[in-house]
Amino acid sequence: MKKLVIAVVGLLCFAPAAFADNWGFGLRLGAGENDPKDLKEGYDEAFDYGYSSKELDKGYGIFGLEGLYEFDLADETNKVGVKLGVDFYGENEVELKNSPINPNVKGTENTYAFPVTVYYKKDNGIEKWSWFAGAGLTLLKTELETKIDGFGKETDSKTKVFPHITAGAEYRFSQLFALGLDLKYNISAKAKKGDDTLSDRSGFGAALTGRFYF
Repeated sequence: MKKLVIAVVGLLCFAPAAFADNWGFGLRLGAGENDPKDLKEGYDEAFDYGYSSKELDKGYGIFGLEGLYEFDLADETNKVGVKLGVDFYGENEVELKNSPINPNVKGTENTYAFPVTVYYKKDNGIEKWSWFAGAGLTLLKTELETKIDGFGKETDSKTKVFPHITAGAEYRFSQLFALGLDLKYNISAKAKKGDDTLSDRSGFGAALTGRFYF
């Protein structure tokens, strides 16, 4: 999977240079809803067995990369775009410590996703605001790793495909660069394995996005 992530990042970096015409490349930094259900409930049960310390850190942050292409419709102000991204979600982590009878336990959830979006854009040109709205599908991959002192580690993983909708606006500072706000809603973005919820990224997210156009 790491090789796949590297390949997608490489494609996003070099595609605009190879096919320069209505191409763009973006960097996103934002936050989204996050419910680490199993880390809360599962470790709450274990906490009853002699542990005196429990720490839960939630990762709401999102860092993303995207590559896009926009097709002109009747004129240059009306466009239809397609974009492919890779999102790295903040890490969720829980620790159970300070038990006289049980080893320390640490659980870590890592999640990343590959969203594909088709959108309409009203492009008002340089030194003006433009807006867009669209929808698409996201492939989400999550891994939950549990480490127990003296017993090694165990990893569960799950892949999930879910729909999303998005909207936003950007200000075009120059022909090359625009800065905007992206709003996104993930629908049923819950990765489950049996009765266990490894990751739940359903709900709203927002990000500041810098885009470079070629």
